[in-house]
Amino acid sequence: MRCPCGSGRDLDGCCGMLLSGERKAGTAEALMRSRYTAFMLGDTSYLHRTWHPTTRPRRLELDPAQEWLGLRILGAQRGSLLDSTGTVEFVAEYRYRGRRDALHERSRFTREKGQWLYVDGVFPDEA
Repeated sequence: MRCPCGSGRDLDGCCGMLLSGERKAGTAEALMRSRYTAFMLGDTSYLHRTWHPTTRPRRLELDPAQEWLGLRILGAQRGSLLDSTGTVEFVAEYRYRGRRDALHERSRFTREKGQWLYVDGVFPDEA
């Protein structure tokens, strides 16, 4: 199975290793891609583990009516192996109850104790 993140690699050799805990994301973009994959696969445990404790919700319930269709990375700033913060801008297309739409977000990430965590995001279309 191809990885839903759009890398072109197999799931097991890409985001699957991050979701299983076998490996940690090396960059903010890698974490963003793996979180998209987790949303697509319904892996709320991974989403919770990779969400910064100061901003993560107590509970996360995904709506099974929302079908994720594809991810496009628009750009990334910082977020490399040498950084402690980074941002990733992306568009994630989805279908919800038969209607297609897209989520455009600029996500902020921080790296603590060698692990990238999602902090929050803003929606450039609403600015």
